[in-house]
Amino acid sequence: MDKIIGLGNALVDVLATLKDDTLLDEMGLPKGSMQLIDDAKLQQINTKFSQMKTHLATGGSAGNAILGLACLGAGTGFIGKVGNDNYGEFFRENLQKNKIEDKLLTSDRLPSGVASTFISPDGERTFGTYLGAAASLRAEELTLDMFKGYAYLFIEGYLVQDHEMILHAIELAKEAGLQICLDMASYNIVANDLEFFTLLINKYVDIVFANEEEAKAFTGKEPEEALRVIAKKCSIAIVKVGANGSYIRKGTEEIKVLAISVQKVVDTTGAGDYFASGFLYGLTCGYSLDKCAKIGSILSGNVIQVIGTTIPQERWDEIKLNINRILAE
Repeated sequence: MDKIIGLGNALVDVLATLKDDTLLDEMGLPKGSMQLIDDAKLQQINTKFSQMKTHLATGGSAGNAILGLACLGAGTGFIGKVGNDNYGEFFRENLQKNKIEDKLLTSDRLPSGVASTFISPDGERTFGTYLGAAASLRAEELTLDMFKGYAYLFIEGYLVQDHEMILHAIELAKEAGLQICLDMASYNIVANDLEFFTLLINKYVDIVFANEEEAKAFTGKEPEEALRVIAKKCSIAIVKVGANGSYIRKGTEEIKVLAISVQKVVDTTGAGDYFASGFLYGLTCGYSLDKCAKIGSILSGNVIQVIGTTIPQERWDEIKLNINRILAE
């Protein structure tokens, strides 16, 4: 089975469930967005969080996707940077606990990155992200050895602000023979760096994951048409449309896969990341596009029923049974 390595912001999610959305307005955080915040805003949020019940989980888009893959039994690794602190230790221990090859670097200067995550009553999540050490990963810290032995590199779009680092990572990965997977991350990130996303997808990326807002920010088109535009630029294009499922296209083959029905959405954090986990797991096993997407739907449908991105073991047992049912079809 092929192995996958993730490159992303090593973040710890601190999650809080809101009674209503007034706190988002107070904090100046548009609902459903990911906003980068500074020290002062982090302190302001921490003051609010100290009066609320919070939950800790490892986060970061690529980190979530890799965790999902590891829980399915795939061979995985993760490259990122943390601070020399409790959050950094929490992140590292979680990698080791899940048998994810630890390629973390440590900053002695900056604290670990934290994603303050606000869960609205409808399950929508809003992030105030303090990147800290996570954003201090530099091109020159990456080595060819980090990528050897893997078949795929999964990159989160949140990293694109450092063009030099992303390009160097891709060059090293290509040199080591890896295919490149890019998750577009967030509509505002795509809109702010359209030219660079276009360069990456035209020239380097093999597999693109986008939700409908990101696909629209990239192409200006609605999901199905956006899918066709993206698919012309890469090997496999995936456009996720939330509760309506996902569209996948490879060459002339195009499919739509429905989302699994869920009684109650608790928290949508990690839904897209876990879809990518399931899809890539299927790909590493050599399954059809249809089966890959169905496994993706099972994972994303399960993660939205828990707070944060840590799915309990007994639920993983059930997920694996459901995957086996799909494989037997």
